Amino acid sequence: MGKVVFLYRSLAYRNAAADILRKARKLPRGAERSAARRYARALRDLAQTEAWLEGRVARELRTPRRMTSAASG
Repeated sequence: MGKVVFLYRSLAYRNAAADILRKARKLPRGAERSAARRYARALRDLAQTEAWLEGRVARELRTPRRMTSAASG
């Protein structure tokens, strides 16, 4: 269930970034357009960061297997 929620949240960030970027392209050059592009880039980076964190947490939750040496008997 957690992965599904994560997927929808990540897709929402990416779609919002794409929408803002499309709107920014229609604006004339200037401060408002630059701010919209920065906002879109931040949303895209947030989606990528959450994807990295989700993968990182999933790896850390696994219990590490302990290696036993042949000499310990």
